[in-house]
Amino acid sequence: MDKNTLLQVWPIPAFDDNYIWRIHDGSAALVVDPGDAGPVLKYLERNKLSLSGILITHHHADHTGGILNLLEALGSDLPVYGPVGDGIPGRAVVAMQDDKIEIPSPRISLKVIEVPGHTLTHIAYFANMQANVVEPMLFCGDTLFASGCGRLFEGTPTQMSESLGKFASLPKNTLVYCTHEYTLSNIRFALAVEPNNLNLISWSDRAHSLRNQKLPTLPTTIGQELQVNPFMRCDQPEVIAMAKEVSGQDQLPTTAHVLAVIRAWKDRF
Repeated sequence: MDKNTLLQVWPIPAFDDNYIWRIHDGSAALVVDPGDAGPVLKYLERNKLSLSGILITHHHADHTGGILNLLEALGSDLPVYGPVGDGIPGRAVVAMQDDKIEIPSPRISLKVIEVPGHTLTHIAYFANMQANVVEPMLFCGDTLFASGCGRLFEGTPTQMSESLGKFASLPKNTLVYCTHEYTLSNIRFALAVEPNNLNLISWSDRAHSLRNQKLPTLPTTIGQELQVNPFMRCDQPEVIAMAKEVSGQDQLPTTAHVLAVIRAWKDRF
């Protein structure tokens, strides 16, 4: 296999709406957040791929539940990367902010970004321009979704705002590989926040067309999320005005205050 072979990324569906992302070069593969081993093992066998590592973004069971079965089936020496803390069975390598993870096969270099909010120890993996990566890639777990963000199960609005700010600083062409197909419900809420956002209205039409064809709406891009995702747009006048209206507050002095209002609204939407 040519070491410069372009990497292929595609979701393996699991449960009702999870995506287990697989990254492969035609012979070796990584998987991200395998909540269920069964679909991964079937995919590897069908496509004659060997598994060379597992990337975990956070400790929730629908992202970690398949780790031990994969290790049992394919070898306990497989490296499992994940954030600090308990709840990640089989994790061999603790990954922290700015760590570099070098995977020889499939050949990829990943930078770790700590993004608390959904959980306190959530991380994301970022692959920048490389010989075999046409566009930057972000594997962001449940921190960022297409047109949405994760619930604040453990973290604070300030943490989530800062985490999304880290993503906003990435190149706009960064492909965003979220781990749930929540896009249509997220768009419905986003349109309630910004009913006049023409980019969002256009994206709604495209996303519905994709789902009608049973195609994933992912990956999205950082550039698109900055145009259509209310949680990435907490500095925009229409989002601020709507947050003030919903909350009845005259002053929302920071983007974290705005995010807190619209995240609470989304939770009950």
